[in-house]
Amino acid sequence: MNSIVQPDGVAGEWADRVAAVRCKLAEHGPPRSPDGGPDFATVTLPQRDGDQVRDLLVDERVETVVEIGLAYASSALAISEALLRTGSRNPRHVVIDPFQFTAYDGVGWELLRSAGLHDIAELVTEPSQRFLARLADAGFAADAAFVDGSHHFHNVFVDLHFLGEIVRPGGVVLLDDVWWPSVGAAVAYFETNLGWRPIPGALADGTADPANGRVRVGAYRLPDPRPTPGFKEFRPFC
Repeated sequence: MNSIVQPDGVAGEWADRVAAVRCKLAEHGPPRSPDGGPDFATVTLPQRDGDQVRDLLVDERVETVVEIGLAYASSALAISEALLRTGSRNPRHVVIDPFQFTAYDGVGWELLRSAGLHDIAELVTEPSQRFLARLADAGFAADAAFVDGSHHFHNVFVDLHFLGEIVRPGGVVLLDDVWWPSVGAAVAYFETNLGWRPIPGALADGTADPANGRVRVGAYRLPDPRPTPGFKEFRPFC
């Protein structure tokens, strides 16, 4: 992807445009519903959670973010808004979703383009478990990542493994649906064995499971420096 340098004074107007697309999506839903596609309300990050994701990434002053799972673009719009509001002159947003043009008929990508984000966002339509490995091998570095792709334990685990190499030490990884046992178990390994730590108070007012109060989105700070524990130090995590 070719990077873009923002002219001075443009970022605020651009971010407001993205925010307007976000609000319209939250209020009215996507411009169309693909035949047999996933239900918008079920798979979409609620607006208040998106607001908190945006605010956290702004506080982190992120410039480069990797996102897994585009769907109807609710989280992608929040992340892109954050990238613009940080004032970075070279924002980058790598979005990975192998199902965008099949299950979602390209709706999410169209929404990003309608917000003018095709200049800072790159859509990758192959499985994240393969593409992230190549990013890591290439030495690609990001400030943060947002994970909302496959919810199978093994796929989430592989995603997090490579993101642990891609996201800079001290950076942030956010996961949607940590209330699902498969997702929660995967991140538990990295908490228990590799020093990932929940960010106190982050996303505390977000959507929670009414049955147990567990929040939907988890935010984790990666250790700095990266640890390299031996295999004999392994600790059971679930």
